[in-house]
Amino acid sequence: MFKSLSQLASAHRNGENAGITSVCSAHPLVIRAALRRGKQHGQIVLIEATCNQVNQYGGYTGMTPVDFVVFVEAIAREEGFDRNRLIFGGDHLGPNPWRKLPADEAMAKAVTMVIDYVQAGFTKIHLDASMGCAGEPAALDDEVTAQRAAQLAKAAEQAAQNSGFALPNYIIGTEVPVPGGADHELTEVTPTSSEAARHTIAVHRARFASEGLQDAFDRVIGIVVQPGVEFGNENVVEYRPDRAIMLTKLLDSEPQFIFEAHSTDYQTVQSLSALVRDGFPILKVGPGLTFALREALYGLDLIASELDPSYGERPLAHAMERLMLEKPDHWASHYHGAKGALHVQRHYSYSDRIRYYWSEPEAVAAVNTLMAALRGRDIPETLLRQFLPALNVKPADRNNPEAILIAAIDRVLADYSAACGW
Repeated sequence: MFKSLSQLASAHRNGENAGITSVCSAHPLVIRAALRRGKQHGQIVLIEATCNQVNQYGGYTGMTPVDFVVFVEAIAREEGFDRNRLIFGGDHLGPNPWRKLPADEAMAKAVTMVIDYVQAGFTKIHLDASMGCAGEPAALDDEVTAQRAAQLAKAAEQAAQNSGFALPNYIIGTEVPVPGGADHELTEVTPTSSEAARHTIAVHRARFASEGLQDAFDRVIGIVVQPGVEFGNENVVEYRPDRAIMLTKLLDSEPQFIFEAHSTDYQTVQSLSALVRDGFPILKVGPGLTFALREALYGLDLIASELDPSYGERPLAHAMERLMLEKPDHWASHYHGAKGALHVQRHYSYSDRIRYYWSEPEAVAAVNTLMAALRGRDIPETLLRQFLPALNVKPADRNNPEAILIAAIDRVLADYSAACGW
């Protein structure tokens, strides 16, 4: 078992099957499931927040970086999880939330955000300044991206020194799948070329050196590339090792680095294992975990409807439909088609944009009503087979709906654990 992210590159060079799941979610049940699994197996747990999710203005979760750390640490205490084995990561930290502003303004806000992340205790920082701001191309070249990444790194280094926290490990690179999945059906995804990845590393190395940030660059542990994985609303593109051979060979000449794989959601355990073997030991997953949670919630919603006539006919699903129709901002630009198709996508898309709504008061109330209807009430095995056939619910948990939800999330995490060697 490795003890820090900085050991991943040497573990890969030594042929060790060592990886880590990057849990990208702010849902308390997802975090609880990850910490519970980590405690059970004595492993490090990596929890990440993105720039849109958590920032100095609250992001879409309403949490600042320090709020997020306090939130996760509270769950860790409840679970008896050792704080020393908990790593916080910041994903896509850069000007993305403010890209409609002029570059100077957007970068000033990004610098403040990075400082806040580091001072809150985040020690894994993905520097992502690849997106154009007002009046700029949508995607910037490596030279401009590296210059802005170095600006962010300089702020992060100073913040760590001022706060007394450990100096961060960094991730560079930005060639990733569309956040949250593609909005159309995909048949294949082209992996990043080895030439492009090599150029990204070289330009960042030179820029950091010219800015007096060689020590910071020595702590760049990985680069984000596209391994050829993706998911759309209705399909998943599986990892094909044969198509990424030239890319993965790059690590032979860049022993400092590993690759970070984004959007690994819904990959098979065989594909996840192949990614770790090929040099992608950081496996990011988010929507796949909340998709499993939604599956279980909707299954329990159906079970409660069968068990208790007073509960009503799928009130949770109906509440979520009303909520998403009243507040369409999180899905309207991502889902397409006729009325029926949009309904299916709102609830069942692999992109799982319903995840943005679980913290809304109406959703919380509906989930609480569901939990109250089933808590302490033994669910017949036959109903579990009918509505949650993929779950092997322990007899002792049949009257504990929260435990059933945790089991649904853990079923996904178990595949990642297997792929990461534990």
